[in-house]
Amino acid sequence: MSERPVRLGRGDFRLFRAIPTRWMDNDVFGHVNNVVYYSWFDTAVNAWLVEEAHLDIAGSAIVGFVVETSCTYFESVAFPETVEAGLAVEKLGRSSVTYRIGIFREGGEQAAAQGRFTHVYVERAAQKPVPIPEGLRAALKGLTSSGEPG
Repeated sequence: MSERPVRLGRGDFRLFRAIPTRWMDNDVFGHVNNVVYYSWFDTAVNAWLVEEAHLDIAGSAIVGFVVETSCTYFESVAFPETVEAGLAVEKLGRSSVTYRIGIFREGGEQAAAQGRFTHVYVERAAQKPVPIPEGLRAALKGLTSSGEPG
């Protein structure tokens, strides 16, 4: 078994997005079910891509395919709460990007859960890896720990 990751704080992320929990997010144990966290990861990444105009959901010739995700849980979250999803770029490759994502209780200083989310960029029709377009690459650099907040 691998070593448990160090719990991250707000300073480990470049931007944040508020996401309200929903009644249906709770499971029978009274907390948000683990699969919902992956949905929040997907929302944090893809909302940023859409808002920065690097993703036209229906028409982009180049799209990111999710090839890896992970999540470590530190404390439970439950409806009704608003969480804040922190986002940063952990690794930027030629055709792939790995995002660091933290789920924070509203105003919390340490992540209640944190994980990784990796996209490989492909040409939509052929589904073959392609280099990340320069405009997107520049925006992604702004999400790295050495870049300016996105």
